[in-house]
Amino acid sequence: MDFSLSDEERAVRDTARQFITREVMPLEQEALRREREHRPGLDRSELRELRLKARKFGFWGLSTPEEYGGMNLPAVMQSLILTETGRSFVQFSFGGEADNILYHANAEQKREYLIPTIEGERVSCFAITEPGAGSDAANIKLSARRDGDDWVLDGEKTFITNGNDADFAIVVAVTDREKGVRGGGTTAFLVDREMGWRSEFIQTMGEGGPAALVFDNVRVPSRNILGEIGQGFELGMKWIGKGRYLIPSHALGIAERALGMAIDYANTRETFGRRIGENQAIQWMIADSEVELEAARWLTLRAAWTVDQGQDPRHSSSMAKLYGANMVNNVVDRVLQIHGGMGYTRELPIERWYRQVRLMRIYEGTDEMQRLIISRDLLRGYTKIGGHLA
Repeated sequence: MDFSLSDEERAVRDTARQFITREVMPLEQEALRREREHRPGLDRSELRELRLKARKFGFWGLSTPEEYGGMNLPAVMQSLILTETGRSFVQFSFGGEADNILYHANAEQKREYLIPTIEGERVSCFAITEPGAGSDAANIKLSARRDGDDWVLDGEKTFITNGNDADFAIVVAVTDREKGVRGGGTTAFLVDREMGWRSEFIQTMGEGGPAALVFDNVRVPSRNILGEIGQGFELGMKWIGKGRYLIPSHALGIAERALGMAIDYANTRETFGRRIGENQAIQWMIADSEVELEAARWLTLRAAWTVDQGQDPRHSSSMAKLYGANMVNNVVDRVLQIHGGMGYTRELPIERWYRQVRLMRIYEGTDEMQRLIISRDLLRGYTKIGGHLA
């Protein structure tokens, strides 16, 4: 059983690490300063400039098919790269991506929405979550009624990532209540902001924030239906389940960087005449963090490997997401404790991570939903204990 990376995987990971170290990390102090002033760490133009610079390194469209100018990397390699971006708290991600369900667009829609999104000329958001439909995604209420050749959308979406910046939204709406959400009663629409929807910023404990999207008699032409009528919920589940292993991949980078800071601090900070790293209480926090970090790493890489093997990744991805999200919360909490009062200040990024990583246990499926999936798979016989070794 060989756990080593291939030469190609190591080279790509190291190049990504080099880019993050040289181009992104130097921006951290300025990003922290802006955030203390309640401004974005990087604005949209600065992020685009960074992404174009990364494109010169060859990093563009990690998961995007080659026919659209992307790298179409295997899942394991994408996981390794996401770990590297996690090392910096600057809100940077490599460009050239589009929501996976946009690939269900027809030729005209691809020219108008997909290609400009991949090129970074347009910004999209995916809108399925509603005030009463978070973990219970099938409980959506936003309606779309036919009016001639158009559809009229009414309702609200909430906690929408990129909703404040997007110039178009992919909206899942109820088009036939009698069929129900799971029975083909929903449809996905491509809705330009200029068609009339508005976004409202939602303040959160983290930096930045999601949006509430309000649709009040928003008229959408039939040509803007994404996929087929009645296919909306199905497409939405494809979007949600696409990359659950990517969240713990990012968490690994955060935990690695934070733990490294704790080790450096423990080796230099002195109290009562000796370095705090000589205290058993500190040593145990560092040891526990390393063990949990390594366990999360292999759960995450195995989930990515499952994707590359063409196997059903839901069980392994749920385990990776559940454990990885809790791991990074535990590690950052210990790192803050090791730093004491300094860790609690905004002079260091630790308190920022503390707020940021708490979200990982909620979005893209809460801890409770992951536990439900894992236990259900076992109880119903969909998988076996240690099934991947059977």
